[in-house]
Amino acid sequence: MNDAAFVVFGATGAIGSATARGLVAAGARVGLVGKREDATRALAEEMAMPFAVADVTVSAQVDAALATMKERLGEIDGVTSCVGSVLLKPAHLTKDEELAATLAVNLSSSFYVLRASVKAMGDRGGSIVFCSTAAARAGLANHEAIAAAKSGVEGMAIAAAATYAPRNIRINCVAPGLVPSGITARIVGQPAALAASVAMHALGRIGTPDEVARAIIWLLDPASSWVTAQVLAVDGGLGSVRPSVRAPK
Repeated sequence: MNDAAFVVFGATGAIGSATARGLVAAGARVGLVGKREDATRALAEEMAMPFAVADVTVSAQVDAALATMKERLGEIDGVTSCVGSVLLKPAHLTKDEELAATLAVNLSSSFYVLRASVKAMGDRGGSIVFCSTAAARAGLANHEAIAAAKSGVEGMAIAAAATYAPRNIRINCVAPGLVPSGITARIVGQPAALAASVAMHALGRIGTPDEVARAIIWLLDPASSWVTAQVLAVDGGLGSVRPSVRAPK
C-alpha cells in the first residue's frame, strides 16, 4: 500500500480514526473527512495529512470533500465511509424524524459517498468499503431502523459491485458487532447493558475499533484485488453464532 491514496469519511470516529492510522502506518497517504472542523483538523495535524470538513448527509458537501482530496492527494485508490449512528427503539416508538435521520446518516450518506467515489475513480479502478452492522442480519430486538438502513447499505454495495466491476472498482462492506465508540457510549458505559451485549457475542467480549479497521484496510488494499461484493462480518460471531452457555469458573 506504499504511497497509495485513500480517503476516510467519518475520520474522527473510533473506527474511522483507527482506519486512518492503520493506513498511514502501512505507508499510504490519507485524506481525512469529518463533520467537526476542530477534531478533523487536530487529527490531520497529528498525521500530517490533508483534511476536509463535510456533513455526509448533504450530497454537495460529499462531492466537494472528495474533490478537495483529489486535488491534495492526486488519483484516489480507495475510499471508506465509517459514518454511522445507533438508534435502539422498537418500530412503534420510532418517530418519523428519528427514522429519517437514521436513514440519512447511514444509507443516504453511503450512496453519496459511492456516487462521488466512482466518479472520482473513473476507469482507473479502486476500492470502496462501507460500514454495515451485524444487526442487519442478526435479528436483534429494537434495531428496526438501523437494521433497515444498514441492510440498504449492504444491498447498495452489492449492486454497485456488479455495476462498476467493468471499471475494476471493488465495493465491499464490513459488518461489525459492538465496539466502544462515541455512538455506543450509552451501551458500553452501562454495566448491565454491556454485560448483556457481551453475552450475545460468541467470543465472550465486544470488539475494538482496531479489529474492525484491520478488516477495512484489508479490503481497501490493492493486494485484495479479487474480493468484491462481500459483507465481511467482524463481530465476534454475533451475526451467525448462538453463544454456548458458559460454565461458571
